Amino acid sequence: MGAQLRVYKRRIKAVSSTKKITKAMEMIAASRIVKAQRQVQASTPYARELTRAVTAVATGSNTKHPLTTEVDNPVRAAVLLLTSDRGLAGGYSSNAIKAADRLTERLRSEGKEVDTYVIGRKGVAYYGFRERPVVESWTGFTDKPSYSDAKTVAAPLIEAVQKDTAEGGVDELHIVFTEFVSMMTQQPVENRLLPLSLDAVTSAAGAAGAEKSAKEGEILPLYDFEPSAEDVLDALLPRYVESRIYNALLQAAASEHAARRRAMKSASDNAGELIKTLSRLANAARQAEITQEISEIVGGSSALADATAGSD
Repeated sequence: MGAQLRVYKRRIKAVSSTKKITKAMEMIAASRIVKAQRQVQASTPYARELTRAVTAVATGSNTKHPLTTEVDNPVRAAVLLLTSDRGLAGGYSSNAIKAADRLTERLRSEGKEVDTYVIGRKGVAYYGFRERPVVESWTGFTDKPSYSDAKTVAAPLIEAVQKDTAEGGVDELHIVFTEFVSMMTQQPVENRLLPLSLDAVTSAAGAAGAEKSAKEGEILPLYDFEPSAEDVLDALLPRYVESRIYNALLQAAASEHAARRRAMKSASDNAGELIKTLSRLANAARQAEITQEISEIVGGSSALADATAGSD
């Protein structure tokens, strides 16, 4: 019984230490969520105005820009997957990876080759373990992304879109990330960044007035571009892609912190329940040990009394 009690005490001590760690990680994640939410809100006005500018150029000109023109028979697509650098976040990375796998299967069923780009050590490890090809990967900034990180990621993707498919370019660009809905809800989403869908851009930009005017049959304003509309699109669309990737990085960072907070809270709660269970078992073992000692004392005293009575 003594050995069993010592085992319970060691397990209680180990679980208590683990609970302290998970509680601290929960508090850290909770504090980082607020900052991540503020960054998402701060980046929204810039992304909105940039989207409106791209929409104005694309709809106000008859130019056929490669970043806004649909290809008749697309043969290759690029998929950018956003995962985390660290674990202990529940199913955050695995859910994003599953969404990317579903998107890849759908694109291949449409007859397109898929080039995969990965952000985060979890995604890199997943594709590396399964020996799946990855064109390029980035790590080290998933929990604190900056705009420079978004520019670094966007550069090879824009270059691939601008290339001809015969030279290794792509016809479409998709992104898979985890959207932050609330503290309890984060869902993986897939969006097509390029070619640019003007209807989706208009709705995303919140240009409800322009849509209402178009529906009422009013004539939209004409635009004169200097330099040409192609040059304006060449300057605006890379910034549009960068802003979309940056917003996705911020959304993913907030989702990662929320998922980690929820996972660490569950771990802390489970550790507390386990400590209660082990404490009850330890108390039962200690009571059994005390009962056994009392029984041994009583038995020894009875045996001694019987021996004394026999000698008399």
